[in-house]
Amino acid sequence: MNKTKTNTRIILFLYILTFVFTIAGCQSNITEQNQTEVCEISESQTFEKDAFIEETSTVIEDFFYEETTETPKLLQTDFNFSDIPEYSGKPYIAVNDNIPFFDFSNLTAVSFAEYSVFDNLGRCGVAYACVGKDIMPAQKRGSIGNIKPSGWHTVKYDNIDGKYLYNRCHLIGYQLTGENDNAYNLITGTKALNIDGMLPFENITADYVKETNNHVLYRVTPIFESDNLLASGVLMEGYSVEDKGAGICFCVYAYNAQPNIDINYSNGNSKISDTIKNPTNEETQTLTQVFPSVSSSAENEQNSTYILNTNTDKFHYPSCPSVKQMAEENKHAYTGTREEVIEQGFSPCKRCNP
Repeated sequence: MNKTKTNTRIILFLYILTFVFTIAGCQSNITEQNQTEVCEISESQTFEKDAFIEETSTVIEDFFYEETTETPKLLQTDFNFSDIPEYSGKPYIAVNDNIPFFDFSNLTAVSFAEYSVFDNLGRCGVAYACVGKDIMPAQKRGSIGNIKPSGWHTVKYDNIDGKYLYNRCHLIGYQLTGENDNAYNLITGTKALNIDGMLPFENITADYVKETNNHVLYRVTPIFESDNLLASGVLMEGYSVEDKGAGICFCVYAYNAQPNIDINYSNGNSKISDTIKNPTNEETQTLTQVFPSVSSSAENEQNSTYILNTNTDKFHYPSCPSVKQMAEENKHAYTGTREEVIEQGFSPCKRCNP
């Protein structure tokens, strides 16, 4: 009797075990089928998205925009240094149709600043920020003489204003994030790179943020060839978040070079060029060409009507994008000379350069 019951229990257990494995196998088949379908859908969606990006590469404001509090990812860009023309005297050129390489599906209006650690040669990497008024400095910049970036030399030439060839260049300007003697944010850069190449875009970004209280996604990538200790130049990208690039949108390569000075980028050594080169008008690219909102010198001479911002004590051309973003109670029209406006205590806007 006991033996019969035992055999019955064994048979019942085997039956249940067989049933369980059968159900698990069915679920596995269903899961594999669903995964296959999901992969097929994902590939189709990716193809459609790539096609959409290609068709709308110059219409960023209609891109996949969704504001988030997460830090946008640092994507591998399509920037190719080999496509950059040889330095001919102009401080910077627009690349990628002046459209930054950001991930426009993942923008943020939360201020942050991130800096790469040194590589094995002690060189700086990408500096990345979302510039907002809350991280801009409230005090004057301090000394940075204790920092000696890769390729640093203290050398003077009589044909350079101020004589010094090299500056300690902030990748992200101090006026934007308040990072002063952060070694991860300082490279060895020529006077021309610092003043003519990078500063105009730093000024435009700072003025925009101060006047609108909006945020600007800002990234600077030093470009080092091979094992060179001195960067050949920097890729600069900027994009205003809240208005989807209407206020700030640029992508430029700024040359780490100095007119009429030959530089050895492997170690930073330099000498006066044997052949003096002066760029022609056609070769010299102005900020107006890269940044259309900046007025030309012809407009500067003809226009005598200005819009005063009594909050920031800046004056603008009526066509300046900042005027549209100005509070009405701070906006006042003035007709007169530029000198008269300055005498009243107003300073020119760095976006429209009146």
